[in-house]
Amino acid sequence: MDWTHYRFRSRWTLSAPPATVYEALAQAEDYPRWWPQVREVTPLDDISGVVRIRSVLPYDITFTARQTRRDPAAGVLEIAMTGDLQGWARWTITADGDGTLARYDQAVEVHKPLLRRFAVPGRPVFRLNHRLMMRAGRRGLVAHLEAV
Repeated sequence: MDWTHYRFRSRWTLSAPPATVYEALAQAEDYPRWWPQVREVTPLDDISGVVRIRSVLPYDITFTARQTRRDPAAGVLEIAMTGDLQGWARWTITADGDGTLARYDQAVEVHKPLLRRFAVPGRPVFRLNHRLMMRAGRRGLVAHLEAV
């Protein structure tokens, strides 16, 4: 097993319509306004930017995100990631009754030296850190969508 490789999946059930959720998630530069752990998004051009995140643990993760797929008809937003994380992340937005299911999938390899050094003993803590970040993101998005 490669201890520096992670796969994550989160499922957010939201009461807003799919098009509204898609539009909010497509505006990555706005994430710091509603997702506390996304500390900064600095656009580089129309399809890429530098993202800095920090969850419960006292370290920042910085990566360049480059859009690889933006397909509103299919409800898909996908990025490639390079930097402290190398890999990809994808949102898939679908109707769910009167609301929306937003599924987040991510496959990354950790390149940040600190995280590589503690890959084996820290793995459960790193996974928990990610879960807490995603939970806070869902809460933030719900509040953001209600305010719109």
